[in-house]
Amino acid sequence: MRVHTGEKPYMCHQCGKSFPRNASLEIHMRTHTGEKPHICPLCGMGFTHKGTLYIHMRVHTGEKPFECGQCGKRFPHKATFDIHMRIHTGEKPYTCQLCGKTVNRKGSLVVHMRVHTGEKPYTCQLYGKTMTQKGNLIAHMKVHTGEKPYTCNQCEKGFARKEFLRKHIEIHSRESCLICHQCGRRFTDREQLKKHVITHIGQKPFMCHHCGKSCSRKANLETHMRIHTGEKPFTCQQCGKSFRQRTALQIHKRVHTKERPSHASSVRVSHVK
Repeated sequence: MRVHTGEKPYMCHQCGKSFPRNASLEIHMRTHTGEKPHICPLCGMGFTHKGTLYIHMRVHTGEKPFECGQCGKRFPHKATFDIHMRIHTGEKPYTCQLCGKTVNRKGSLVVHMRVHTGEKPYTCQLYGKTMTQKGNLIAHMKVHTGEKPYTCNQCEKGFARKEFLRKHIEIHSRESCLICHQCGRRFTDREQLKKHVITHIGQKPFMCHHCGKSCSRKANLETHMRIHTGEKPFTCQQCGKSFRQRTALQIHKRVHTKERPSHASSVRVSHVK
């Protein structure tokens, strides 16, 4: 009857929360004591609720009982299924109180708020660079390791990030429509075409304020600046030696693999122009 009357006679003396049943209070008390009596027999992870252990077991069994009726994707938990459905419905229940932006996940709102607070909790241990998202740090670390786990199935070119591969695939999946009228080269991205055209006209709009050297691309200037700052973000994982350019690291790695470099590649990497 307490379900209907709303009566909750069992109160937690630590936080004041009330419950209709003593059993519910006992389970709640585990949040204060840290007790986790329900143990996974496969990995040893503990849980306060038996139901939570039951859901956890799907990690090991691979069971995904919740299926999306629109795209067929399956999920092990109802919570992740509900979040996925917002992709189809367009629902964005979480709103930023500072700028009004809406997102479909609470975690996405937490990440977005860092735009306003300036918080960057993820730090590269090699370079010291800080990031707002864990995924960005993982992708950044591949710059140092040279890892490129995302490979194009058509040309076998590797990429450090999935979005880079997705953009690259457009080259194969659709005909390039942006053409350089000087050399006929085709591009799928307008910004890439603009950067390419600069190489024909000899324009070098990016200037180093230390030595006056000019570069045709911002990325080239950033690489050049490492000469002045001493920054060497590309580190060999085998011996710890660092380099200013990724190509220099790749050539260096042959020392460990015993691969004999060609005469051209053994020449010292030239300064970026």
